[in-house]
Amino acid sequence: MHPPSYATPFERIAYYATWAFTGLVLLFLMAPIITVIPLSFNAEPYFSYPMPGLSLQWYQDFFTNDRWTKAVVLSLELAFCVTILATILGTLAALGLARLNLPGRAFILSLLILPMIVPVIITAVAVYMFYAWLGLIGTFPGMVLAHTVLASPFVVITVTSTLTTFDWNLARAGASLGADSVTVFRRVILPLILPGMISGALFAWVTSFDEVVVALFIAGPDQRTLPKQMFSGIREQISPTITAAATILVVFSTLLLVGAELLRRRTERLRGMTAT
Repeated sequence: MHPPSYATPFERIAYYATWAFTGLVLLFLMAPIITVIPLSFNAEPYFSYPMPGLSLQWYQDFFTNDRWTKAVVLSLELAFCVTILATILGTLAALGLARLNLPGRAFILSLLILPMIVPVIITAVAVYMFYAWLGLIGTFPGMVLAHTVLASPFVVITVTSTLTTFDWNLARAGASLGADSVTVFRRVILPLILPGMISGALFAWVTSFDEVVVALFIAGPDQRTLPKQMFSGIREQISPTITAAATILVVFSTLLLVGAELLRRRTERLRGMTAT
């Protein structure tokens, strides 16, 4: 990146200073994550620098220890169910909100994204009290529903953003040609909003897979998701295996977010094609 050729010396200095400041901010935010990754290859069971040697023993423990493998399996099962449910509910909500004549649209949207705004500890306490009354504490369906509440707003936002430039005349044209509502959705609407749905599903997956606060409140003693297992490991027994688990989570989440960004760009290209 370079400043325009016609920029004055002061503008050039300001340009490079802005980029330098941005880089320092990013480095400050990423430093804790960058620091953890090398520690996962430490040969000694200590969190210290410099490392006396390199080893893959903590990754071996992560993939062979029953506590960690069961936590990974539970997190994957939970994230899969939450992603499916949140994608369906979030997409239906976004389609309903896309109708401009919907009364109270702004109020309904604010309610749907409320779990993103309210601190998660407040949500966890509310869910715990509600589940105690329903008897859902320590159950897998209860965890699925709680995580779905946290993940659905991401799907609503991404699909709603995709629908902002959607030409509803295409749906009306399909209906005028004799197609029923299901066919119109499957052949006209779904192909155009699918990138937004997948992007929202990826965010829903990450939200469920990384969530720990609600799990601490409502999960049973034998229900240890991967983040909960990491949190418990820090409190009960500090082991470098936690750094290996953290590194895997960082890599996995990064790949999902990169995929979401690629889908976002594809959505923008589809919008441009639709507009022309």
